[in-house]
Amino acid sequence: MGSRPDFSFVAKLMADSSRAAMLEALLDLDGLPASELAKRANISLQTASGHLTKLVEGNLLRVEKHGRHRYFRIAHADVAQAIEMLTVIAPSPKVNSLKDFSRAEKIQVARTCYDHLAGKLGVLLTETFIEKGYLYEEENNFLVTKDGEQFFHDFNIDLDALRKKRRHFARKCLDWSERRYHLAGSLGNAVLLQLLDLGWVERLPGRAVSVTEVGSEGLYETLGITTTESK
Repeated sequence: MGSRPDFSFVAKLMADSSRAAMLEALLDLDGLPASELAKRANISLQTASGHLTKLVEGNLLRVEKHGRHRYFRIAHADVAQAIEMLTVIAPSPKVNSLKDFSRAEKIQVARTCYDHLAGKLGVLLTETFIEKGYLYEEENNFLVTKDGEQFFHDFNIDLDALRKKRRHFARKCLDWSERRYHLAGSLGNAVLLQLLDLGWVERLPGRAVSVTEVGSEGLYETLGITTTESK
């Protein structure tokens, strides 16, 4: 038992339904105060504070102080990926209303997975990079080809700067709704940020992402991707 990390410690922290709800809410990357997380988990502020203390002490969350306010965030990308991987084997949520169905559909089409793009669009984009010879798979990572180096340079993404970051560069992340891999890591984050900067995609309430009209045109002209998810 002592020769391997004790994953049961982390599993116990995530197993509580209230803590799980707060962790899921924070996958949207933006920090949230304890009061908002208590609301998301449908518990009292006092109860939420106790849960948050355990999550911070367990290195699943970190706290940022802005004046008198404290905001909680996912501690690092590996935590977000662990949550996403658990979601792959979790039971599907019950849909009890048209609103729930609409939200679930938007989340599956395109969403953020911590700081990168996921859902059908994230997987399609990744697979297009592979088909065009910009990326190829190697174990748990994607590697950039010579053609890929040129493409990402032309797409205004500085690969050298991304490789210097203290995190995975181009990680494979198993998409819970598509059951296929999408691009994570610093490169996945850079692609999402560039799509947002270009106005090709925009954030919706929650984790959903929508392709804009200009985005549909740009994705088709740049990568040959056809999408009907435009405004």
